[in-house]
Amino acid sequence: MTLFGHLLRLAAPSALLLLLAALPAALPVRAGEAEIAFLQGYVGNWRGSGTVTGGAEPEAFTCRMQLTQGNQGKVNYAGRCSLVGLNLSVAGTIAYFDAKARYEAAMTSNAGFSGLAIGRAGGGGVVFDLRERNVDEEGRDMTITSQVSLRGETVTVAFDVVFNETGERLRATVPFQR
Repeated sequence: MTLFGHLLRLAAPSALLLLLAALPAALPVRAGEAEIAFLQGYVGNWRGSGTVTGGAEPEAFTCRMQLTQGNQGKVNYAGRCSLVGLNLSVAGTIAYFDAKARYEAAMTSNAGFSGLAIGRAGGGGVVFDLRERNVDEEGRDMTITSQVSLRGETVTVAFDVVFNETGERLRATVPFQR
């Protein structure tokens, strides 16, 4: 498998964690009308493509996701990215919690990753940031930073992965459109 294939198994779930989220259904959500309307504005089918740079050669990939209206103002999603014979699928929920006065996005993936990101509202949108340190299947230590932006008619996912021992870096940005 290519270096990118190994990276995708760790980095893509982290990047998509910020966008494609899964909160337990038992948690109550009471969002204000503006926050509910904002989230529901992203309900629909989305497609995107990008190129990962930093490996031996740039590698193109494509993604699609479906966002649907969930319970209590939540937005549920299901997404999939395909590249180099590898499919990554993620599922989850994005929600606004009045009690915490914040957006939260959480997810699960077929790559064994799950997590939570907090959203920052501003500039007419919401941005979710994630930074974590992981060790891949081959024991390589890496730092993954990801950002997902919900703004206007676009959802954008960007990620940067640094292999801490060598300094090698892989980057990609995927703008999604309806």
